[in-house]
Amino acid sequence: MMTDPISDMLTRIRNAVRAGHPQVSMPGSRLKTQIAEILKKEGFIKDYQVTQNGPRTELTITLRYGPDGEPAIHHIERISKPGRRVYAGVAQLRHIKRGLGTAIVSTSQGLMPDRECRMRRIGGEVICVVW
Repeated sequence: MMTDPISDMLTRIRNAVRAGHPQVSMPGSRLKTQIAEILKKEGFIKDYQVTQNGPRTELTITLRYGPDGEPAIHHIERISKPGRRVYAGVAQLRHIKRGLGTAIVSTSQGLMPDRECRMRRIGGEVICVVW
């Protein structure tokens, strides 16, 4: 039984990047698809695809690597966990790695990167950070 599907997703991505795999598959959900969409918009992954296998949904993420094989994701970490939720107001949302990284935040207006949260002046639950 999986207790934290988001941590599982981030761990699968982290392991695939370290192993140099071109893509990684995992069970899909609406929240995981939204996280993948943000990672794509921020330039950390090439693409993602959602496929329906009967009643189950599968999310396949194509990872991004540079011309020299350098991965776009150097670090990906879960911040707010089921046992310890972490919330941040707009004042606490700092730049990650001087603007080179991003935090994914769950707000009342949906999931969005920290840059957009600061622009809209809203806070929320900090799901993860990526750089």
